[in-house]
Amino acid sequence: MVDKYSAEDLANAGRFKQIRMAASLVNRQNPKAMPITFGSAVGVIVVFVLIGLLTGTAPFLIPLGVLLGVLTAMILFSRFAQAAQYSAIEGQLGAAAAVLQNMRGNWTVTPAVTANRNMDVVHRAVGRPGVVLVGEGAQSRLAGLMAAEKKKTSRVAHDVPIFEFLVGNEPGQIPVRQLQKKLMRLPRNLRPAAVSDLNYRLKALQPTMQMPKGPLPKGARQPKMPRPKVR
Repeated sequence: MVDKYSAEDLANAGRFKQIRMAASLVNRQNPKAMPITFGSAVGVIVVFVLIGLLTGTAPFLIPLGVLLGVLTAMILFSRFAQAAQYSAIEGQLGAAAAVLQNMRGNWTVTPAVTANRNMDVVHRAVGRPGVVLVGEGAQSRLAGLMAAEKKKTSRVAHDVPIFEFLVGNEPGQIPVRQLQKKLMRLPRNLRPAAVSDLNYRLKALQPTMQMPKGPLPKGARQPKMPRPKVR
């Protein structure tokens, strides 16, 4: 089933429209999510109302209960929405790039710095930890791509740490839903000035896309080439 809304649709929509679109996506991925969200919020409010009425502190506890109920709904909805988004993109070409481009913090992401005719792709992210290379595709074919990209990057990165991750559900790979968490836990090895200097040097490296000379493999779609995005 193809999702009705894309990441680009969500990004370009207004705030309230984003919430409606996200709620629709959550409901499709997990029909129990919205009832759980609203039920939990109502439950919190009811508990505070009852306690307030029984103890004579209703003027204080009822507003507090409403605030906590709304906060509970927001937290649960955010978690369900994130899980739904990961489920929607998991297994799709470019899923790792989508996660990288939406990470918190000051990261410079260059999707598809190298790829082969089988649509195995390597993305690059630069931040305080150093350089992160993220591979998507068949693990056996990615080994050579990752090694070549690491060697090329090290020519200009010098002593900067280079981390490598393979995204997927096979042994030795990281599920796409855990990718951001892994990167956010990396040590902060560089100062902001060093990150800027590293990005400047890495601009000299041209992407080495090895696109198919014949028809694309069956079921494959040619990936878009977005510009590097600084967050």
